[in-house]
Amino acid sequence: MRRLSTGRLGLALGLIILSACGGGGGGTTPPTSGAGTGTVAPPSGGQTSASCSLRSRQQFAFDVLREWYLFPETLPTSLDPAPFATVDDYVNALTATARGQRRDRFFTHLTSIAEENAFFSSGASAGFGFRVSTDTPNRRVFIAEAFEGAPALAAGIDRGDELLAIGDTPAALQSVSSLIASGGSGAVTAAFGPTTPGLTRTLRVTSPSGTRDLTVTKASFDLTPVSSRYGARVIDDGGGRRVGYLNLRTFISSADPQLRFAIDGFRQQGITQLVVDFRYNGGGLISTAELLGDLLGGNRSSGEVFSSFVYRPEKAGNNSTKRFAATAQSVAPMKLAFITTGASASASEVVINGLLPYYGATLGLIGANTFGKPVGQIALDRSACDDRLRVVAFSSRNSANSDNYYDGLAATVAASCRATDDVTRAFGDPQEASLRQALDYLAGRACTPIPVGQTGAAVDDGRLNLKLMAPPTEASAAQLEVPGLF
Repeated sequence: MRRLSTGRLGLALGLIILSACGGGGGGTTPPTSGAGTGTVAPPSGGQTSASCSLRSRQQFAFDVLREWYLFPETLPTSLDPAPFATVDDYVNALTATARGQRRDRFFTHLTSIAEENAFFSSGASAGFGFRVSTDTPNRRVFIAEAFEGAPALAAGIDRGDELLAIGDTPAALQSVSSLIASGGSGAVTAAFGPTTPGLTRTLRVTSPSGTRDLTVTKASFDLTPVSSRYGARVIDDGGGRRVGYLNLRTFISSADPQLRFAIDGFRQQGITQLVVDFRYNGGGLISTAELLGDLLGGNRSSGEVFSSFVYRPEKAGNNSTKRFAATAQSVAPMKLAFITTGASASASEVVINGLLPYYGATLGLIGANTFGKPVGQIALDRSACDDRLRVVAFSSRNSANSDNYYDGLAATVAASCRATDDVTRAFGDPQEASLRQALDYLAGRACTPIPVGQTGAAVDDGRLNLKLMAPPTEASAAQLEVPGLF
């Protein structure tokens, strides 16, 4: 599968992740037509333990990068792998030059084939099932989002709750303030423990309704990409104006039928103005981004380009162009507002960038600047080791041939409005700051433009210095794809 996602967005937030996973040895095969996934034969002699030795896996990473990396001129001609304790350490060293140029901010990385396939097909994950934001300077932690079908929401924890303390048991609570004071936000991550189903923690949370101690047991769950509570709704904004609101958490296969259903609902109700909320969406599958482009492109012809994917010159045979293909569910919005933050990346940016040439100032960026990732990864697999190397191999361009948004989309959009992310209000609440600004933009009211320049992954609500928490050192595939997930 071809994918555009932040991969290790958490790394760009300042926490260097050293994965325990690795790569394998042997040659690579090119992506199958349009699929973007390669497989690797095991070394001669069969699938022995030696085939998955650290040294052979590092050699595999080196070989794949030399063959497929989008920026081959930045790679060292040779690099001794011996000083590097993991494959990811080695990969990070190989890609250091491109990282310094902001073209590959830890997007090339290793992951588990099984974990990644499970996540992209159904959102398979494990943990509490909430998304966490931290205000490190003020030593505070807030719940940015809680997912349906997961333990946290079932225990009564939801967006806007502040986490005060964490403990292995009710008698061993440690305050969040003391944890951050001693070890930064990483100490909070460590206190959460691994994403092991059955692991129990006591959490002290507070909200306007009071403070309570809750014992929550981690469990496996499937992350729903379009929330059943607020993922799609029609907002009456007064004066007869009705606006469609769509909140997409991540681009995975299970989002496809949900997006079709949601957009079709807007179509049936004659909605012509839409707010698409990507504020925490780190990306995902290109196929789902392309579907969303088609669903929002009901007024586009089949000859018009949505996006193009361009490999390095010697791999140009893999280049592809996606043209609009309206579906029975598609809508033709007169005006679009996209809510974004520094955590909005990759596939989220592809959708916005792909529509931008056709909308001009009738497409607005609301909130904060996006992350800035106009490149995507292909997957090179080594099944004997459950290893998948995600390597940056192509750039994503729109019909104007533009992929120049490494510092976010704020500099490329004609209309933008700065807004805060008010975690004290629910998604879809017309009084939540970002949605309120999006509705005002659609109504033609004046606003302050988003400052041009990279924002990292800050989610600033005007009072707090909130950032989605970086993933742990040994992050799951789901945590690498969903910013702030625990």
